[in-house]
Amino acid sequence: MNSNLRRVVLALTVLIGAYVGIWGYVVPDAFYTSFPGFGLHWIDIDGPFNEHLIRDVGSLYIALGAGSLVAIFTRTAMPGRVMGVVWFVFGVLHFGYHVLHPEGTTLDVVGSIVSLGVSALVGVVLMLPLEPHADRAGTSPSSAPGRA
Repeated sequence: MNSNLRRVVLALTVLIGAYVGIWGYVVPDAFYTSFPGFGLHWIDIDGPFNEHLIRDVGSLYIALGAGSLVAIFTRTAMPGRVMGVVWFVFGVLHFGYHVLHPEGTTLDVVGSIVSLGVSALVGVVLMLPLEPHADRAGTSPSSAPGRA
């Protein structure tokens, strides 16, 4: 069974995917000069504008968000756990790059590393069973045969 907690965390990943993905895909030039917003600049400090690359990143985030959205509406936990693996692997690799290549102001560096670390940890949360009363067959005691 898919837990409410997993659905909430998946909804968070849908929002992350939509925020980064739609902005990067639809208006790549604004994404390049202004991401993540709030007066910070995490992209334009790292080299020349490349519309293809930014639209690809936008597409990636939209796809991640779409996978999470589908997982929200499934009855079983497995799609959400798979999306946890996907978000975790992407998050760790993305986090690792930024740890090894810090650029920008201290606020930019700290902001990007913290946000990417949280994104990777969200993947860990999604991978967890999140069903403390589930048995090895994947059913909770309340849903076992013969229980009301």
